[in-house]
Amino acid sequence: MSFFKKIFSSDKKETLDKGLEKSKSSFFGKLSKAVAGKSKVDDEVLDNLEEVLVSSDVGVNTTLKVIERIEERVSKDKYLGTDELNQILREEITGLLSETNSGEETEFSIPKDKKPYVIMVVGVNGVGKTTTIGKLAYQFKKQGLKVVLGAADTFRAAAIDQLQVWADRVDVPLVKQSMGSDPASVAFDTLQSAVTQDADVVIIDTAGRLHNKVNLMNELTKVKRVMQKVVDDTPNDVLLVLDGSTGQNAFEQAKQFTAATEVTSLAVTKLDGTAKGGVVIGISDQFKIPVKYIGVGEGIEDLQVFNKFEFVDSFFK
Repeated sequence: MSFFKKIFSSDKKETLDKGLEKSKSSFFGKLSKAVAGKSKVDDEVLDNLEEVLVSSDVGVNTTLKVIERIEERVSKDKYLGTDELNQILREEITGLLSETNSGEETEFSIPKDKKPYVIMVVGVNGVGKTTTIGKLAYQFKKQGLKVVLGAADTFRAAAIDQLQVWADRVDVPLVKQSMGSDPASVAFDTLQSAVTQDADVVIIDTAGRLHNKVNLMNELTKVKRVMQKVVDDTPNDVLLVLDGSTGQNAFEQAKQFTAATEVTSLAVTKLDGTAKGGVVIGISDQFKIPVKYIGVGEGIEDLQVFNKFEFVDSFFK
């Protein structure tokens, strides 16, 4: 299959390789044990492989799809050697991810016909939400776009303070009110300010807690409704940030948030510090919501656009 060709610059690719190092080492360690003493892919190898994929946080449903695809190849070919398994996995997982039209971008971009382009960011506290917003603002500003941030996660003072630190670091304006203010009011002010400043991109931080799905749903619905009083059809993107190092818990959070609001894209963070990178494959396949960004390091440049071809290539390198 001709999926794999050089897309990323060598620097970006190196950062991605390094960020997925723990996941890759863990996966191949398990895979080596699964095929130890076997030269041919048989039922026992497939059973072991299923266990390897599930324990690498790929998720049960996605794992079963991958195993099914490999079983089809085994039944077609008279003989499949275990030494070919790595390449087969690369091809079948990329094939699976290619069934959705996401993960094909290589650069940070926004549609040219939406101004301001409004991104509403959701996710529980501690997943790297504020950091993701700051790094996104940096990337858009680097492209010469005018960015405005809004601190509508008003439940914790720390959330507002952290966002201010990032706004100062990236040198973009932040619209905020005091802790405990109405999130919708902050969103309204942010959008009004962005329109006045002729901003290109607005990124609004919201709901940092999942204490009650009904409350969350009501809050996010209100934020959207109030924003639409300023700019029709906003937000243009509802970005859910998930912590990749939590593995299956990230699936659970994705379920909860997608039930509470219409999530249109995902960012999976903290992949560099974990062996659970397989969660990106499972989430991308299961939720049919595009994974747009992945966090592969702590540096300001280490938020990357998710490209499924480069990701699978780095994971199975």
